[in-house]
Amino acid sequence: MSRHVVLFDMDGTLTEPRRPFASILSSPLKQLVQVADIGIVTGSDLPLLQEQMNSILTDHAIRYSLHVLPCNGTQYLKPPEFPSDSHIPVESVSMQKELGGVAWRRLMEIIINQQLRASDLDIPLTGQFVNNRGSMLNWCPIGRSASSEERKKFENFDRKFKFRKRVLNELRSELTSATIDNVTVKLGGETSFDIYPHGWDKTYSLRYFENSTVWFVGDRAHSPKGNDYEIFKACEPRSYHTTGPEETVNIIKEIIERIEKEEE
Repeated sequence: MSRHVVLFDMDGTLTEPRRPFASILSSPLKQLVQVADIGIVTGSDLPLLQEQMNSILTDHAIRYSLHVLPCNGTQYLKPPEFPSDSHIPVESVSMQKELGGVAWRRLMEIIINQQLRASDLDIPLTGQFVNNRGSMLNWCPIGRSASSEERKKFENFDRKFKFRKRVLNELRSELTSATIDNVTVKLGGETSFDIYPHGWDKTYSLRYFENSTVWFVGDRAHSPKGNDYEIFKACEPRSYHTTGPEETVNIIKEIIERIEKEEE
């Protein structure tokens, strides 16, 4: 019988966006690891994942069954074996190396020009606009230093004027014009864009679990523009869409029931 692995998106699934791990999920996850391994697959980089998820990365009832998959799983850390161990790095890939120097430089120019256009709009500008995560780029027009209030202001602006949807189409068009035809652009979280080579979406993480039965839970799964879409489709019929940590609690209960029935 194959091992079960339940992969979770982070922001909007295990946490509110850019917030610490939702404590209401602690007990359900402890129950889940009795029947399956779990994993966190997120577009965020490792330092941000560690900041938000520290409470379960260090929880001895969870950490030995917890796979860590930042940057869509293009980085992978397997569970530790002993209390004194940290999670163990296994793989990390380079987007800059994959694209080559010329395409990389042109891509950065396109993002910088888009940021200059965004700077003329009535949105917060806080700094740290482009985050190079090694295997992907995250571009946040208001800056990743934004406070919760500044993020809310941008989210309202984005809903009203469909700013990110428009820019998403512009970015894709500019990349095509620049003959950079092997790069994917997705909406990341509530305020940013995730940019990475084709195929380096969250389905990348599935290669580590080829001999397992994989489940997935995420919040941006219904639209191809969302960064959970591909892995949600790849894991069907063991995929769940959530609206936040409270719904994730109920989803975990249902997954446990389904796994127990499958193993009867």
